[in-house]
Amino acid sequence: MNICFAHAHPDDETLASGALIAHLSAQGHKVFVLTATRGEMGEVVEGPLSSLAGTPELERRREGELAGALDVLGVAGAAFLGTSPARAELPERHYLDSGMRWITEHVAGPAEHADERSLCSADEDEVTADIVAYLRHIDAHLAISYDADGGYGHPDHVAMHHLTRRAAAEMGIGFAVIVHEPGKDVHFYELEELLPVVVEALGHHQTQLSVDGSMLTHSGGQREAVKTSVGLRGDLPG
Repeated sequence: MNICFAHAHPDDETLASGALIAHLSAQGHKVFVLTATRGEMGEVVEGPLSSLAGTPELERRREGELAGALDVLGVAGAAFLGTSPARAELPERHYLDSGMRWITEHVAGPAEHADERSLCSADEDEVTADIVAYLRHIDAHLAISYDADGGYGHPDHVAMHHLTRRAAAEMGIGFAVIVHEPGKDVHFYELEELLPVVVEALGHHQTQLSVDGSMLTHSGGQREAVKTSVGLRGDLPG
């Protein structure tokens, strides 16, 4: 089965679904990752790389970090939304990170101002067509993305949920959402044996986070355990 994980920013693929990507790849599925933006608005870990914040070099660095992580996870292919083959029309475009602000300690919302070139400012038909172009290119049978609230409310995550679901419907293929708690209609994967793989993949995202054993620290200082257990609600890999 050809499976596409649709994420908003570099590191989301590993943080939210790295163990599942590695598991499905090892099971013989062809797993692809579509990333919408380069995470230009994200913070940078304090230290020698912090000078990259707000510069074009940060975008290029995060492209390289993503490539390294995906190689560890064993994906069959990857693309950035808006660039071939994830582009439905010419010229190609670069969807920018829409940014966010914290509404509560754990819930995000839209930034005060978003660049007109950002994902959330883009025409939804255009974004959906680009997602469809990639799903068609890889002959996808299943698309997987965030749940309806984007995990924690980031507007780019929410947009990718709705537009990937719409693209999958247009293609007539399956769609599933990532959840991190067992529940009704959730197929839950316990993948603790893949912790070393996920940690290695996260280690490539050096502008975004640091890893210490089974714990990670985000650029904003938040600490959490590396996730290896993940669930899917909706259509499932065959």
